[in-house]
Formats: sequence, structure tokens, C-alpha cells
Amino acid sequence: MFGQGLLKGLAITWKELFTRKVTVQYPEEKVPLPERYHGRFELDVDKCIACGLCANACPNKVIQITKEKVGKKQYLTRYVMRIEYCLFCGLCVESCNKGALRFSHVINMNQYYRDKVRLVLVDRPVPESLPEEEPAEPAAERPAAARAKNARAEVAAGKAPGEEG
Repeated sequence: MFGQGLLKGLAITWKELFTRKVTVQYPEEKVPLPERYHGRFELDVDKCIACGLCANACPNKVIQITKEKVGKKQYLTRYVMRIEYCLFCGLCVESCNKGALRFSHVINMNQYYRDKVRLVLVDRPVPESLPEEEPAEPAAERPAAARAKNARAEVAAGKAPGEEG
């Protein structure tokens, strides 16, 4: 019959006219985000041990890590993500064994200039010195177990316990 398609189209239009609207006025209203939403990255610097697992897991080599070794500890001095190449796949977040890198629920990541696109999560100088170590206790104030251990070590080295030199 002629006009059957027109009638089906109008029926759909009238049905959708009375359904609930899904449009959200974005800046004023916020959309509820799922718990596992992949938004902007956050880095907890106190948890990060600068191991580089996140940089190795990234398929596009987006993450650039600079670390310095001071004494026996590694310090993260610079952590930069080139977000323009990021797939937001989450492999870097999964590979972080300390849970330092995670996704946040920040939606708005737009930038007007290309040089502002890079996400610098950490940019700090290397610490000048290590934290002060505890001063050595005099032999009389040391626990008995520590004195006995030192005495055994001196005997094994061929010296008399408590002998200098």
C-alpha cells in the first residue's frame, strides 16, 4: 500500500515524542559515570617506587619516567604522559603493583594549545641529601644480642672480642 512507510515513521515519531528525554545540559548537569570510567590519570607520588612497569606496559610508549638514585633509594623526579597518543587502554594502571597510578573521574581534558596537551604528573628536583641516619649507640647501651653478634664476628675475624684495630 502506498504511504505505509510514512505511517510507520510517524508512529515511531509519536511514540518517541512522549518518552523520557536523555539530553543532559552538560556544564550545569553532570552525567553519572560508571565506577570503571577511564578519565584523567592520577599518580600518588608517595606510593610510586619508580620501577618503570607502567612505562614498559604502555603499547604506545606514552609514559616518560625520569628517576635518580640517591643512596639505595630511587626517587621519581619527572613523570610525563603524552596524552595525545594515549589509547586509555588501562594497561599502565593494571601493571602498577603499588596502586600508585589510577584513573580519575575527570571528564574535561581538552586543551586549546598543543604544547599544553602533555600531562606532567610529577616534576620535582632530586633531594639534596639522604635523611639523617641514627647515630651509633655506645657499646654499653647496645642490646646484649647485638653485642654478642659483634663479638662472634670479631672472633671469626681472628681478633679478641672488644679489641681495637
